[in-house]
Amino acid sequence: QVQLVESGGGLVQAGGSLRLSCTASGRTFDSYAMGWFRQAPGKEREFVAAISRSAGSTHYADSVKGRFTISRDNAKNTVYLQMASLQLEDTAVYYCVADSAAYWRLGGKNEFAYRGQGTQVTVSS
Repeated sequence: QVQLVESGGGLVQAGGSLRLSCTASGRTFDSYAMGWFRQAPGKEREFVAAISRSAGSTHYADSVKGRFTISRDNAKNTVYLQMASLQLEDTAVYYCVADSAAYWRLGGKNEFAYRGQGTQVTVSS
């Protein structure tokens, strides 16, 4: 069993930056591809970014490409999402997922082996 706990969300002005963290329990963190999704009120869940088990490969949604960076530290059982140039439309609950599928497949999946509870990111004008 793996538990995922996100942190780092908060209120930030447009144009600002935030770094989200997702820490996993258990010893098998590097067995899973990791991803970040977000969901805004009244909107469908949206894929944000994914990273391979070894951190050698990443994949981003077009809406965040060039502004967000996903990374992971397998020694710390943690995946990060560095967000820069934040926009009002980035406001959402962000949550991380872990899955045995290849990282490039996470964006097209609806169910995952594990999912965190999420952390709120609010971008103000």
